[in-house]
Amino acid sequence: MKSVYKDDPREQEAAMQRHFNIRLNLFFFSAFAIFTVIIVRLAILQFVEGPSLSQQESDMRVRAVPMTPIRGSILAAGGEALAYSTPVQSLYITLQKDYSQSTDRGKGNRHEALALASELKEVFDKYGDPEEAPMTLEDIIKAMDLDYRQNNGFTPRRIKIGLTKEEMAYFLERKDQFAGIEIVEESIRHYDTDTVAVQTIGYMKKFSSASTTDSSDFKYYKDIREQTETDPALQYTESELVGYDGLELYYQEELRGKNGFKSVPIDPRNMATGIPEVTPPVKGYDLHTTINKNIQMITEQAILDQIEWVHKNPVSGKTHPNAKTGYAVAMEVDTGNVVAMASMPDYDTNLWQNGSISNDDWSKIMTNYQNGTITPISSGRSGHDFDSAVLLGSTVKPLSVLIGLNENLFTTTTIYPDRGVAYFGKNDSARVRNSQGHVYGNIDPSEAIRVSSNAFMVDMVGEKLYYKYYAEGPTVWDNYMKQFGLGVSTGVDLPNEFLGKLGYFEESETNLSNLVYASFGQKGGYTAMQLAQYATTLATRGKRMEPHLVSKITDEQGNIVKEFQPTVLNEVDFKKAYWDEVIKGMSTNVSSAFSGFPYDFARKTGTSEQWGKGANRDNGVFIAFAPRENPKLAVAVIIPEGGFGGSSAAPVARKIFDAYDQEYGLDGVPKKNSVKNNETDTTTADGQ
Repeated sequence: MKSVYKDDPREQEAAMQRHFNIRLNLFFFSAFAIFTVIIVRLAILQFVEGPSLSQQESDMRVRAVPMTPIRGSILAAGGEALAYSTPVQSLYITLQKDYSQSTDRGKGNRHEALALASELKEVFDKYGDPEEAPMTLEDIIKAMDLDYRQNNGFTPRRIKIGLTKEEMAYFLERKDQFAGIEIVEESIRHYDTDTVAVQTIGYMKKFSSASTTDSSDFKYYKDIREQTETDPALQYTESELVGYDGLELYYQEELRGKNGFKSVPIDPRNMATGIPEVTPPVKGYDLHTTINKNIQMITEQAILDQIEWVHKNPVSGKTHPNAKTGYAVAMEVDTGNVVAMASMPDYDTNLWQNGSISNDDWSKIMTNYQNGTITPISSGRSGHDFDSAVLLGSTVKPLSVLIGLNENLFTTTTIYPDRGVAYFGKNDSARVRNSQGHVYGNIDPSEAIRVSSNAFMVDMVGEKLYYKYYAEGPTVWDNYMKQFGLGVSTGVDLPNEFLGKLGYFEESETNLSNLVYASFGQKGGYTAMQLAQYATTLATRGKRMEPHLVSKITDEQGNIVKEFQPTVLNEVDFKKAYWDEVIKGMSTNVSSAFSGFPYDFARKTGTSEQWGKGANRDNGVFIAFAPRENPKLAVAVIIPEGGFGGSSAAPVARKIFDAYDQEYGLDGVPKKNSVKNNETDTTTADGQ
């Protein structure tokens, strides 16, 4: 029966019809699905991906070439320009053909580029500035970058910066003869020829150098090189000059401004075609610093004068010919404004004007181009190679006494019998003497600071702190140091700040020995900036002020973009009686340097010992703030290998205080105004 049914022609035809209908339905369904996918994809291309694809297409036909903006100025507190840019005219070339040696076409065209280079040299030789070194043919060919080592084909190459009027006229009159050549206005960086705070202001180098330097200080430039940002206003060119140190580096983003750019049509060979569209650059912001030019220059000269003085005049019984460097920072107590920051000797920053420096010039400045007030890589080196972060010496004693009082190691009325020497260690096997073996008899804490008793610090602070905390003693000491800005960043708006030498953690010494020597300033080495912040914290009775070198930032029209306010980094909460006792003790005899000074002021001298070639050498250190009541200014001075701080460093501080009094008034009344008024009155009286 089954076989008969299968052989039935009608049944077979019906089965075939069913199979055909199924296949036909599958075909229509597949066609519908395919067309649906195509329509959806077209919609995505049209409405979702269309704009980005259009931009990519445009980018394949047009390249945006950045035009470097005019850099903002760096101004002194009185408005004097410490760093500024002026416009210059530069000659650029955009390659019209392939001239590279990597292609047959380029090799065939190269003779044309070499002929152009020779013609350019003739023009430069004839019409260029005769006082400048002429460009060689090799210099011009290198600048043309024919083998694309620095730039793509469409990128203009700078051939020469600072064209003379005659050179400009020559090329403008013959534009049709020099295909691809154009004159572009750029800027050149100038620095005050009075060499004002040069290491603080900083200098500039080419972006190609800064962005490939293996240092964390230049990570900002490395990130720019690696970023995929397509905004032409944020792109850097290889030959662009960028901040490399000081304020120039720290405020690079604010000073630089934003690029202009040229939208350059290109062909499939990456060569320029057509006429570019130009968007002008935006000038960088201006920095208004807290540096007072008059005070700064007086500070710098005072250091140089004092170095020369200790060479010729005995300090502690002998002259100090190895004193060759000096550092000073003056910081306003209430605001944190740094009015002077001197690292001497200095140099003329204009040597970096073109972003590089000759070998001869580099050999002259290589030891003094960095800021010794914030880094131990100082302005030169002393005769025995001492750097600028010296041991505190006796300048630590006010803080040492504060620690002892706050830790209840003694009281403000404790009397200590000073015998000129203190013993410590197993069986009192080690000893420390007072300077020059002085014996001070019965003294209280303030008197211990005034006479600078090492014995008091050893017996009453270092040893007692150890027996209170044992192995944790150095950590307790370190915590106090950091609260006063010693061993920690001061927060100053400069790069590369050194945090100090924390010798009280040395494993080669016992914890007792570390604390004993730290108590009178022979275990911690710090910078002048840290010392100034420490002195300011003493003056404010516990407020650690953040130092500022920039008071405000303005745009090209003078509108304030950002204004910096006084900032307290931390507060130290000690009893009023402790502050009174310590500040009372800051009365070290410096009558020679401060003879006739009209203000009562708090001060502490320091003479830290440092081993150098077979003997201990004395570094001069000095901190002070004035007036003692309602203080306005704190000063720190360091003269490595200068001898006793009262003779080597204190005279520099006196001149700084006098200069500040003239400019601003330690009592709030600028004395220079009083002098002018008196002169006016005298003139009027004589005229009558």
